Amino acid sequence: MNDTDYPAYCRVELLSHVKEMTDLPPQDRARVMKTVFAVELAIRETLNPDKINLASLGNKTPHIHWHVIPRFENDKHFPNSHWGEVVREAHHAPLNTETVNTLTEKIKAHIECALNSH
Repeated sequence: MNDTDYPAYCRVELLSHVKEMTDLPPQDRARVMKTVFAVELAIRETLNPDKINLASLGNKTPHIHWHVIPRFENDKHFPNSHWGEVVREAHHAPLNTETVNTLTEKIKAHIECALNSH
């Protein structure tokens, strides 16, 4: 998402316009979550964050999407939600091209693996 405060913040979006996870057939629910977990794993392997936050809100846009947010103890909101109160000033260098490319390739590989396993 190119968030300067949260490098590698990703959003997994369902292409079809569906409001709730339970509106999906079970196999599609599983596919969405396999994708979310694949993105989480790629972020963990690439950046080694202190924590990963997963969130599915969609109050403003009633469309299934999951936020996958790497968290670090020195980020500006930790331990609060990244939507919560700021607890410190923090500035993160943007991810360099090599890290972005590595993360992108890992995300692709993990998604392919997750969706092709039974």
